[in-house]
Amino acid sequence: MDNARQDNRLTTAELAGARPAPPNGSTKAPAPAPDGHQATPLLSSDESGKLRRDWDGIQAAFVDEPRHAVEQADNLVAVTMKRLAEMFAAERSKLEGQWARGDDVSTEDLRLALQRYRSFFHRLLSI
Repeated sequence: MDNARQDNRLTTAELAGARPAPPNGSTKAPAPAPDGHQATPLLSSDESGKLRRDWDGIQAAFVDEPRHAVEQADNLVAVTMKRLAEMFAAERSKLEGQWARGDDVSTEDLRLALQRYRSFFHRLLSI
């Protein structure tokens, strides 16, 4: 795992107190959701790829340092969960900002937001 993430450790126990940050764009192609609808990508291809490489490194390190690998795995899961929470919080904040300004949010924008929530919710339940 990279040094920046090691210096900014986060555990799943600490996640509930984490504050949202601005999101990055998502460019990964959608995959089918368990309910038959298109799953909305949650992370960009670059971000997903980096997280997968981090996981591969953690898994490879398990043989030599199992305890450290489990600690790193907890950190990676917490960081990933925090990132997802940040993305949803930023999306909600954007919609609320439009409503607060009196801007009319299109039904299509709301439909897409609800689809993202539904897709994520179904993914959580399928674990």
